[in-house]
Amino acid sequence: MKGTIMFMLFMLFFVGCADKNAFRADMDEDDFESEFAAAEEFDPLSGYNRVMTGFNDVTYRYVLVPTAKGYAKVVPLGARSSINNFFDNLLFPVRFTNNLLQGKFINTLDETKRFIINTTVGFLGFANVAGEIYDIKEHNEDFGQTLGFWGVPAGPHIVLPILGSSNVRDIGGYAVDTIINPLSYAEWKGDVNLLDNSWQDSGVNAFKTLNSAADFAPMYETLTKDAIDLYPFLKNMYEQRRDKLIKE
Repeated sequence: MKGTIMFMLFMLFFVGCADKNAFRADMDEDDFESEFAAAEEFDPLSGYNRVMTGFNDVTYRYVLVPTAKGYAKVVPLGARSSINNFFDNLLFPVRFTNNLLQGKFINTLDETKRFIINTTVGFLGFANVAGEIYDIKEHNEDFGQTLGFWGVPAGPHIVLPILGSSNVRDIGGYAVDTIINPLSYAEWKGDVNLLDNSWQDSGVNAFKTLNSAADFAPMYETLTKDAIDLYPFLKNMYEQRRDKLIKE
């Protein structure tokens, strides 16, 4: 289970960076300084978080990012996209459940239609027929967003080893999503699920993470190269991104 959580949260970090790049462009230096000041008002774990941010930065730059870049050179973009579509289709239960819990019934219906169409006509999800042909949009929702939607505060910011930025609410939310995620079942009941044991489970999630990170890993270098103080910069991006998702 620990391996699964590590790989999936690492993926979320890099995928989230893709949208943060556009968000950053809309803010000037003064906006960032005021936001950093507000974000640091309640940060009881700032000392630990700064140390862990430094550790993660070294790991990302010298291990994870180069690995993702190497993978991207070997595996064509079309193949990576099909693999991403397949795994994305498997995460239907997470999106369906959280849209339903937030009362977003039209989104829940869209997710159901996407899953049926992509699983059948889309060859088990390798092709995103629902989105590309029928223009049925995906509605990404996780349990951390569901908790935020119902007013649960984020709690202290926490930087996890390798996994990166998070907070108390999102860590709890991810634990719930892991139970809903079909790939997670392999660790508990290998005889009735896709995989036979936790080692295979971790291996598949490692591959899933690497395939997704191949497209977004270079953005980490672009986003952070001009950061004067890396910890509040990454913290601010993460917390604002999560707030934005909750309000959508």
